[in-house]
Amino acid sequence: MTNQNKHRDSRDALRVSDIRLFIGSVGFFTLASRALAVIIGFQIYNITHSALSLGWLGLAEAIPAISIAPFGGYVADHFNRRKIILVTRATSCICTLALAIISWQAHTNPFLGLYAMIFAAGIARGFADPANTAFEAQIVPKHLTVNASSWISSTWISCSVIGPAAIGFIFDALGARGAYLIITGSFVLSWIFTAAIPPKALITPQKKESLLKSIGTGWRFLFKTQPLWTAMALDLFSVFFGGAIVLLPVYANDILHVGAKGLGLLNAAPSLGALIMTLIATRHPPIERAGRNLLLTIAGFGISIIIFAFSKNFLLSIAALFFSGVFDGVSMVIRRSMTRLLSPDELRGRIASANWIFVCASNELGAFESGMVAAWIGTIPCVAAGGVITLGIVALTAGIAKQLRNLHFDIHTLEQKTPPAPPFPY
Repeated sequence: MTNQNKHRDSRDALRVSDIRLFIGSVGFFTLASRALAVIIGFQIYNITHSALSLGWLGLAEAIPAISIAPFGGYVADHFNRRKIILVTRATSCICTLALAIISWQAHTNPFLGLYAMIFAAGIARGFADPANTAFEAQIVPKHLTVNASSWISSTWISCSVIGPAAIGFIFDALGARGAYLIITGSFVLSWIFTAAIPPKALITPQKKESLLKSIGTGWRFLFKTQPLWTAMALDLFSVFFGGAIVLLPVYANDILHVGAKGLGLLNAAPSLGALIMTLIATRHPPIERAGRNLLLTIAGFGISIIIFAFSKNFLLSIAALFFSGVFDGVSMVIRRSMTRLLSPDELRGRIASANWIFVCASNELGAFESGMVAAWIGTIPCVAAGGVITLGIVALTAGIAKQLRNLHFDIHTLEQKTPPAPPFPY
């Protein structure tokens, strides 16, 4: 073992000032975006009292984000990633200010205006997400990849706990307008932290290609790398069918009867579970047997969602969501590290854009699917069926994706290695 490995500890990434600034940018952006998701959903459900309207909300963000993400990946590989993030963060500020103004006009129906601003935020996201992922790789040295990934994921998750939990109380105290103004302030702080990071040299592709051919190059690499695309697909389908977050306003209002404050706590519970696991991952990274660990954690996620679906006790519901976050936190660290370690730098923006298309499809299109199915068969059967389907998807993936199942990394060098033959089938 080298001296570098001997002296490595859980705080190595935090000793790099650029990583600390990036973590600050991620933290304030997450506070704002997760709080925004809670308030906009609660506000729309209060107006419509319809699960389907929550599904349309997910679709309003998914359409622009998924449509633009391939071009966003191309832009991230050919233009200054830091500037892209600054522009999109500023766009987020404008959208939430507009939401505050729309909510101020109490005499008008804000329904269409709320959807329009979420649509605009989806456009910004289509450029921001690939650039942010690729910019992280410029900031974080390879030997700190897993450690930094754990800290960045921990920050994202902790802010995902604080934002939703706090915004419910803020909404009750200040109303929608006050909540949106506070969210805007958090977006501004994210912009400031990003601006404080010094500009980084961009390694642009040496081979000049047309826009569409360049985008296709990234997708071809992705589908030649089985562990990457199968991990993305596994996450996509598990969240698409098993995600219950979009229906939490229904649970808070009509099933558990806990109101806006309870909704905030329900949203925070999975993030709290994920936070604990990502903090543990800073000392005990789950990357050595990455494929096996990913499959097991997503199976655990599906079981947690089934328990939540049938619970009519607030504390049991909180516990089930908490454990869904525990499993999702491990999955997040593994997938973030895999994307970094298996992607060449010159393709990183385009591969990140493909990854974010999978993420958008799972989250926002999954929200639309959940809203439609819940309106058709009921909220509880919808969530329960999603958990069962998630378990089936894990079993299918484990059977057909041998390269993912056997994916190992050396815990010290982070190089992919050939695993030893197991003593028995698994």
